[in-house]
Amino acid sequence: MAVTMQDVSVLAGVSIKTVSNVINDFPHVREHTRHKVLEAIKTLGYTPNHSARSLRSGRTNVISLMIPNLRNAYFAELADSVMQAAADAGLAVLIEQFGDDRPHELGVLRHPHARMVDGVLHSVLALDEAGAGLIGDLTTPVVLLGDRNFASPRDHVIIQNTEGARAATEHLLASGRRRIVAFGAHPGEVTGSAALRLEGYRQALAAADIPFDPSLVVPVSFWHRHNGAEGMRDFLAAGASFDGVVAFNDAIALGALRAFQEAGRRVPEDVAVIGFDDIDETRYSIPTLSTIDPGRDEIARAAVDLLVRRIEGDDAPFVPEAIEVPFRLVERESSAS
Repeated sequence: MAVTMQDVSVLAGVSIKTVSNVINDFPHVREHTRHKVLEAIKTLGYTPNHSARSLRSGRTNVISLMIPNLRNAYFAELADSVMQAAADAGLAVLIEQFGDDRPHELGVLRHPHARMVDGVLHSVLALDEAGAGLIGDLTTPVVLLGDRNFASPRDHVIIQNTEGARAATEHLLASGRRRIVAFGAHPGEVTGSAALRLEGYRQALAAADIPFDPSLVVPVSFWHRHNGAEGMRDFLAAGASFDGVVAFNDAIALGALRAFQEAGRRVPEDVAVIGFDDIDETRYSIPTLSTIDPGRDEIARAAVDLLVRRIEGDDAPFVPEAIEVPFRLVERESSAS
């Protein structure tokens, strides 16, 4: 038969309530008593029934991380950072993928899973003002990650997309590049990372008194390596003249490096390249890839800490918080002077 809490209490010579207090690490238990209970647990091999405890407390000690997909290295590494931060807070993480389009993103938020966890971290892809109402209707605590280009009734940990892309463009301008490609645009997009990063690119050109040239804005539908390689091959085939590339994420930048190698274009001698995200692979590409580090570990830590505060709750009126995480420009071989 399974060992029960009552068995532990009998062996330790204490009440069931005292055993429960020790298991839940309540502070007001004498050290001698705590030692007796822990010894009894070890002797009997007792394992607490976490499901029963969850039913009594209304807590699962599980949070959900909603991301586009794990095939994108940035989100895979973000998930790793979130799981580490959550583990430090005593929480497990359920990962939900919603793909690359708005309907699926909204579908994940509507799914019952969003109400079966203690809290939700949602990495924004295409949410806008229309989707903000759905977030507000959730009874589960929610913290948004990433883009902030719409009013939301929820807490938000913000990536500085516009500022980071501007810094990347200014970095290439400072090295003497003048015909710089904005690689990874989504035509017609007014919200989301692509629109914000394009805005940063335009701001940098304007500050340097360089006219914006629409022919140097290259769309890439999905931000994966093969899309980057195909997009750059097509752009090279069109015969455009350029000497720099600001890629809107590292994956498509790595794809572009492959296309340049195939075409005999030297990086950085013929064309300087910088990406965005600072995924681990950028340290090992040939050449190593310059990039914008958005502060992934800091984003994860801030988001988990904020979510834990909301889960634990307090009596103060709810006021959404917005936390901006600083970025860092990482210069490597692909843009070296």
